[in-house]
Amino acid sequence: MEISSTFPFVNQDEFSHFFNWVQDMEGAASGLNNGDTEDIINSRKRVKREDNNNNNNPYYYNNNNNTNNNNEKTMKKDQITTSLILLDEEEKQENKHWAIESEQELGFMDSNFNQQSKAMTDYYNNQIVSHYSDLNELHQSQRAKRRRSSTTALLSSAVVPTTTTTNNSNFVDFGSGSGQAQQQQQQQPPQPQTHQRRLWVKDRSKDWWEKCNHPDFPEDEFKKAFRMSKATLDLICEELDSVVTKKNTMLRDAIPVRQRVAVCIWRLATGEPLRLVSKRFGLGISTCHKLVLEVCSAIKTVLMKKYVQWPDEENMEGIKQGFESVSGIPNVGGSMYTTHVPIIAPKISVAAYFNKRHTERNQKTSYSITVQGVVDPRGVFTDLCIGWPGSMLDDQVLEKSALHERANRGSLKDIWIVGNSSYPLMDWVMIELLMSR
Repeated sequence: MEISSTFPFVNQDEFSHFFNWVQDMEGAASGLNNGDTEDIINSRKRVKREDNNNNNNPYYYNNNNNTNNNNEKTMKKDQITTSLILLDEEEKQENKHWAIESEQELGFMDSNFNQQSKAMTDYYNNQIVSHYSDLNELHQSQRAKRRRSSTTALLSSAVVPTTTTTNNSNFVDFGSGSGQAQQQQQQQPPQPQTHQRRLWVKDRSKDWWEKCNHPDFPEDEFKKAFRMSKATLDLICEELDSVVTKKNTMLRDAIPVRQRVAVCIWRLATGEPLRLVSKRFGLGISTCHKLVLEVCSAIKTVLMKKYVQWPDEENMEGIKQGFESVSGIPNVGGSMYTTHVPIIAPKISVAAYFNKRHTERNQKTSYSITVQGVVDPRGVFTDLCIGWPGSMLDDQVLEKSALHERANRGSLKDIWIVGNSSYPLMDWVMIELLMSR
């Protein structure tokens, strides 16, 4: 509402106060008495006077301006804080959404990878199965051909060769009467000459074995090579002759017993590969492998029962005297020790044969079997326990051995078996005493 043109002497604020006062006066004229009206008029004047004083005071406007500025700054700060909070919430939501999408993508990738791996594994398994089935068919066909060829060779070698018949066409038998017999003999065709088929065998040199097997071969060199004397080898051959001997066949002669035993002893004494063993003895690699297994089995079944025996009372007394003369300790009936023989990792129960001590020492995964032995003062074995897995401790091997069963039966009364600190101290086991310095 514009009032400056009509009332030039009144400003906007004064007119508003005056207009409000007039309205109040008119509204209260009917219901108010004179005293109330005067009070209202006085309150209006007081308010107008305060406004005039405020208008005349210069600090009033400055305070209002500062207050407005502070309010504006506070509002801006609040707006900025609200914006930052909204941005943080939006960022959190985006991160959460991104994490969910990443997990979904990772799960999808894992499922695809598993499906592809399974498909590839199935494919290669089928390929391997088909390959080995083809190989088995090929081997079976080759074996059938070998059987037929060997059967043919046996049949041909069994045929007795005959000589060619001579043609007696000029021979005339005048004493036979008629010439019919002569004509029948002339009409028979001559029989062809048959040849005996031979079996091809690879020619291998046996010079080294023939040199070692010669009676003039030095005893020291023989003992150095085979780790035993000629007499010991002869004794083993005599003991195993009935088990190891093979008969000659129509195709080839059997390998002598001495050579069979020598192949096994050389392999056990030196650990040489079968390829080199076959060259030394002039035999095939598979033949040498078969001989080693056969002779080892014969040694276990024949010699071990005969020569590795727990001594009787008479021999035990001699053993006690021998140990007492060496160590000064009475009633010692044997010295016990457990060692490990390295082997290739087996296909079954691999963890049971894992040797932790050898693995840490050699920095290479090692597998072994245990060998527990008891010897007399001369070093002759009186008890053996072979074959337990390499992960077992010495006291565990002792509990599984026949020596422990013999002690439980009371057969080791008043007898001490001496061992190292890896064995438990028992009423029949004497171990070394470890003392700190």
